[in-house]
Amino acid sequence: MNVNAVLSDIKKRKFSQVYLLHGEESYYIDLITDLLEHTVLDSAQKGFDQSILYGKDSNIDTIVNSAKRYPMMSEYQLIIIKEAQDLKWKAEENLLLKYLENCTPTTILVVAYKYGKIDKRKKIFNAFNKAGVVVDSDKLKDYKVAEWITDQFRNVERKVHPQASAMMADYLGTDLSKISNEIEKLILNVPSDQEVLPLHVEQNIGISKDFNVFELQSALGARNMQKAVQIVDYFAANPKSNPLPVVMSSLGSYFIKVLKYHYMKDKTPNAVAKELGVHSFFVREYETAARNFNRRKSFDIIHQLSIYDLKTKGLDVGPFTGHGEILRELVYKILN
Repeated sequence: MNVNAVLSDIKKRKFSQVYLLHGEESYYIDLITDLLEHTVLDSAQKGFDQSILYGKDSNIDTIVNSAKRYPMMSEYQLIIIKEAQDLKWKAEENLLLKYLENCTPTTILVVAYKYGKIDKRKKIFNAFNKAGVVVDSDKLKDYKVAEWITDQFRNVERKVHPQASAMMADYLGTDLSKISNEIEKLILNVPSDQEVLPLHVEQNIGISKDFNVFELQSALGARNMQKAVQIVDYFAANPKSNPLPVVMSSLGSYFIKVLKYHYMKDKTPNAVAKELGVHSFFVREYETAARNFNRRKSFDIIHQLSIYDLKTKGLDVGPFTGHGEILRELVYKILN
């Protein structure tokens, strides 16, 4: 079920008897679990009718017996099973299967199963699906992170500049919990009538607005050797803030998009943005990069990136062993 629909129903107090929250992305599992914990019961009722159990310290028999009880002080009894992946599923899941076939109407059972999924071919999954709400919490693809950041600001009626969301995506990766914390920081510290700009990201998160992977891509795409070298020197002086594997991955993704641009038949801005998975704000940058690097050169750059990626892993490094030296040599190869 769609996460936003689940959250909306909970806020409206439209509860399901059972929630199975499973998948590799823990952010949505925690988000729904926390909302239920803070919505179903008030603070006085929780002492009587709320139970929070952990998979490694509990068992399905105990959970089922608890779920069969009726609430003492409220309309519902809330039972949350955190880290449910640690339960002894194979040995005891038939007990839960029987409960799911005849749930206690006043019990809300939340099963938070992280870092994996229950096999959809199994009877227990089908039972969850029939009894209540199932949420598949999949990892967000890295190329969708910037769009996700923009959506989070839009959800609270705030605006974020495309360059600012791109900076955050490049720097913070795909850890949605970490990104969400940084978004909250920006919402609190940037006046509500202002758009969140790269300067605000630099001031509040510590990502340099002038010396980051995004700016390196832009400098290379524009064949600006001086700017590219300045950024590389900054990276060499601040290796922890700009880990080389992240830089190499970002450059690889960038030049693959440049190559894809060459093969596109429809090069109108909207079509390019959709095909490359970028904000329309950046389309002109890819047009510039495609003019500066033809198809053959784009293929060569991608090949060079694969070679230098191996160098960062200690293979065939030659005379240059430092990450800064490796990156400087790579930039020279790209621009010449």
